[in-house]
Amino acid sequence: MSSVDIERIYTEYSGRVMGYIRARVRGAADAEDLHSEVFEKVMRKIDGFDPQKASMSTWIFTITRNTVIDFFRRSRPGEELDENLSDDSEPDESLLSGETLSELAAALKQLPQQLMDIIVLRYYDGKPLTEIAQIMGLSYGAVKLRHQNAVMLLRKALQED
Repeated sequence: MSSVDIERIYTEYSGRVMGYIRARVRGAADAEDLHSEVFEKVMRKIDGFDPQKASMSTWIFTITRNTVIDFFRRSRPGEELDENLSDDSEPDESLLSGETLSELAAALKQLPQQLMDIIVLRYYDGKPLTEIAQIMGLSYGAVKLRHQNAVMLLRKALQED
């Protein structure tokens, strides 16, 4: 990949990667270090990226998630990982409370089809993320990341209304 492509990737994903990290890591300095570490790994491994296996965003957020997990393992080897890193939880109650069904339906329609399918399968059909991954022919990690992204987009859409 050329330096222009790497610069475009950084520009496109930098803010979202930092947002993901800041939501899970307390210290600003640690978050900045992890952000740098993620993009160092992206640049080092870019030749191994296969668009047939996953989208660029899935690949980058898998690297991000693993980097954050490694950070917690290094810094606090005796403590458990943050629950937000493994999100097999019930629907975000703060997201759904006080929202009418029509507002939720309108917000769902704003999502890309694949993200909407994940939300419907997860919360309407009550399927676990592992089963959704099988149904959609995706890896568990890809479904988990897309699920988190869909919930974040729904939250943002509902807050704008």
